[in-house]
Amino acid sequence: MTFGKIVLVVDDDPAMRRLIAEYLGQHDFRLFLAASGEEMSQILSSTPVDLIILDMKLAGEDGLALIRELRPRSDVPIIVLTGSRREEVDRVIGLELGADDYVLKPFSPRELLARIRAVLRRTEIRDALHDKNEKRTLYRFGDWVLNLRTHQLTAPDGAPVALTHGEFSLLAAFLRSPQRVLSREQLLATTRMHEDIFDRSVDAQILRLRRKLEADPSHPTLIRTERGAGYIFTAPVLVS
Repeated sequence: MTFGKIVLVVDDDPAMRRLIAEYLGQHDFRLFLAASGEEMSQILSSTPVDLIILDMKLAGEDGLALIRELRPRSDVPIIVLTGSRREEVDRVIGLELGADDYVLKPFSPRELLARIRAVLRRTEIRDALHDKNEKRTLYRFGDWVLNLRTHQLTAPDGAPVALTHGEFSLLAAFLRSPQRVLSREQLLATTRMHEDIFDRSVDAQILRLRRKLEADPSHPTLIRTERGAGYIFTAPVLVS
């Protein structure tokens, strides 16, 4: 599965870039290396890559800003490197913006390899499902419309409703399985969220989504909590 996969490593530490490149090179990956966001953009403009490893603390640059800039134009999987457990807020925001996983420094190369393989497996499954349903791009519930291709949610009055990456992923998961109870584990799996972070915050994500969808978020009717089981999207959904 990993043979020939192209990985872009973005880290301003030459020793770290060399360590990752040497180890992954021994496991049949092809490597591109960048020390800055500018170098990353230059490589991405000319080379399709299968996965990005991105240091959150590049010299003079914000890894979160780089993810935010990249996501609207690319769905390439991203694993972020972070140097401290105390930076949990940054990890949460990074994953909400569209990163697929994170690794804490210092880390063993074997752990990084395992996470890369896991992310690539999830991506292949996601892409296969997308290919199967690529003609099904519009989900309608009531007078709401979600366009999967453009990530655009349109309200009943025709106004666009902004969604974060996490909110979009959750709503898409609900619309693919309407009127069916989904556990937190199922939501985590289908939205690419990482369990270590989002098992504690999926409720907060759903609360924010309810505020955008529900007439009365304190008494939700669209996304209902099934205590001890998970959540259910109650409305019928039309797919086109």
